[in-house]
Amino acid sequence: MREKLDAILQTGEEKIRSSETLAKLQDVKSLLLGKQGDLADILKEIPKLDGSMRAEIGRAANEIKGRFTELIETRREEINLKASEISPDFDLTVPGIMPLGGALHPITQMCYDLNDTFRSMGFEIFEESDVTSELYAFDNLNFPPDHPARESMDTYWIAGHDKGLGGERLCLRPHLTGASVRYLQTHKPPYRFVYPGRAYRSEATDARHERAFFQYEALIVDRDFTFSSGKVMIKSVLSKVFGRDVPVRMRVGFFPFVEPGFEIDMGCLVCGGKGCSVCKYVGWIEIMPGGTPHPNVLRAAGLDPMEYTGFYVNIGLDRLVMMRYGIDDVRLFRSADLRFLQQFK
Repeated sequence: MREKLDAILQTGEEKIRSSETLAKLQDVKSLLLGKQGDLADILKEIPKLDGSMRAEIGRAANEIKGRFTELIETRREEINLKASEISPDFDLTVPGIMPLGGALHPITQMCYDLNDTFRSMGFEIFEESDVTSELYAFDNLNFPPDHPARESMDTYWIAGHDKGLGGERLCLRPHLTGASVRYLQTHKPPYRFVYPGRAYRSEATDARHERAFFQYEALIVDRDFTFSSGKVMIKSVLSKVFGRDVPVRMRVGFFPFVEPGFEIDMGCLVCGGKGCSVCKYVGWIEIMPGGTPHPNVLRAAGLDPMEYTGFYVNIGLDRLVMMRYGIDDVRLFRSADLRFLQQFK
């Protein structure tokens, strides 16, 4: 029996030393220390031996088991260390290759810059789903029932949910303003928040228009807020985003959800006000509608228009980025052309 143990020890040590991989070493461990291994067979035979030999053989078998366990762990460390060694063919003096680095999309970067600017002015950031309903996209915003924007030629209605009225009829949000009403309904006055997101409209694309585009809405509702304060806010935000004073003008405009309403333009920074395809050769580009929330919109939000007033703007985020970088075609933002995007690293 002693001779068998010596043979098992010698064979086992050789198998452990010759194991070149962790998988092979695991197989050897199962063979030597497993329930079906040679050492296990010896231990099963011990009860059949004479009483004078049982203690000696049992002690020797356990010593071999401990020896195998120690050798296996040592060999495991050797294999792991060898796997982490640098190849002798590897030259540490050769300059490495810098990994490719990504960057924020210019529209995303502009959104973050606006977020920082408005946060510094005490605004909260609000976000919501891209899917809305006729109730919030049109009804709550004082759109007449026969307004053309409700038609499929302008709005993307969701198939299977395009019937019925109000909250039953779902669409991709054609603007962000409807969700602003939801914010007013679920928060307490006074209100001061911004709402960045993507809007969708069924229209022909050109250098200034896309079917999916980004907007950035800002809304203040309070008991005492002057319209002139809103214009100062616009000039302050644009100056901070562009790092210089930006010419701004306000033209009378009509939108169902504001009264009075204005078209707010900034001087075209692509051409410096000289005229180009982006500004239609007039030197100004429309970047946002604005005005005081219409009394019916305030009523839809559960507010008394005799008590509350405010100021609203909805910034065309894509156009703002075009002004920052002198880009003359909005379609480039979604072209997936890496040559274009790499400019903004």
